[in-house]
Amino acid sequence: MFIRDLPSPVPGEDEALVRITASGVCHSDLHIARGDWAGLPRSMGIGHEAIGVVEEAGPAAAPYVAVGDRVILGLGGAGGGYWCGACEYCLRGLPRHCPETKGVLGTFAEQYAVWAKALVKLPSEVGDLEAPLACGGLTAYGAVKKLVKHQVGPGRTVAVIGAAGGLGHYAVQLARAFGYQVVGIDVGEDRLEFVRSLGAALAVDAEEALDVVPREVGGVDACLVFSARIAGFNLGLKLLKKAGLFVAVGIPPTSDGTLQLNPFEFFSKDPTLIYSAVGTVQDMRELVALAAAGEVKSHVSRTGPLSDLPAIFDELEASKYLGRAVITDLTS
Repeated sequence: MFIRDLPSPVPGEDEALVRITASGVCHSDLHIARGDWAGLPRSMGIGHEAIGVVEEAGPAAAPYVAVGDRVILGLGGAGGGYWCGACEYCLRGLPRHCPETKGVLGTFAEQYAVWAKALVKLPSEVGDLEAPLACGGLTAYGAVKKLVKHQVGPGRTVAVIGAAGGLGHYAVQLARAFGYQVVGIDVGEDRLEFVRSLGAALAVDAEEALDVVPREVGGVDACLVFSARIAGFNLGLKLLKKAGLFVAVGIPPTSDGTLQLNPFEFFSKDPTLIYSAVGTVQDMRELVALAAAGEVKSHVSRTGPLSDLPAIFDELEASKYLGRAVITDLTS
């Protein structure tokens, strides 16, 4: 991995040029850089959650942003750069499936040109270290919103697997704020203590979850799986009550193999299985409002300049820090 000097991007008619002031480090950036996902080249740009200031705006961008606006960009990367707004998927609120969709990749840079409609303005209460809201926070918010969509209402018990991680720590805060009883599952007492500090009603080590969770709460009504390992997916399925909701969010490396279902157990438990990825620009507006109100906060325990990125990736892979890392200097 190395830093290259490139020309400044030139914004198109409906784009804004953003001077990046902070860019979050997402687990998916690590997977791309390591070549963990079959079919995705390591040469892809990385970085897809950022905060910055608009430096230029094309003529068609004027209704959405102006020079000097602080904005958040990324929308989870996939589908965060363009959508048509008129196809069947856009009209169903699923713009990342739009045939014309474009992602956001490459925010580990001083400047980035992006479609103005995908930008969300930031109030002063939301600081630069909240850059990971653009993917980690938004993805968690989208997953928590799926609970209500699938009739798992407030007051019910929800497990968050990978609760101390970069996405899971948002889900614990959001689910608690929405009135759910949160069971946070992770590995190691330091991570469990962090999960308790976020407001989880119960924090359990993954190695003990199959014994503790049924005994303490009788199973869970829904499981949000942020783990990047198939073992986390399998654990989530086992913890569900009958007719429970399983929401997959993490994407394990291809080398981890596949999720397998026993048809008889599938019949017997009768779960609803869905995947939840990223979110919409309206979701981002809602999440920014929650962050401004203090309902959700990024736990950032690692910062550094762009030149630290290789070391940050190594630390992320080894789970050496809690929550998120943010690149705070994109010039060096």
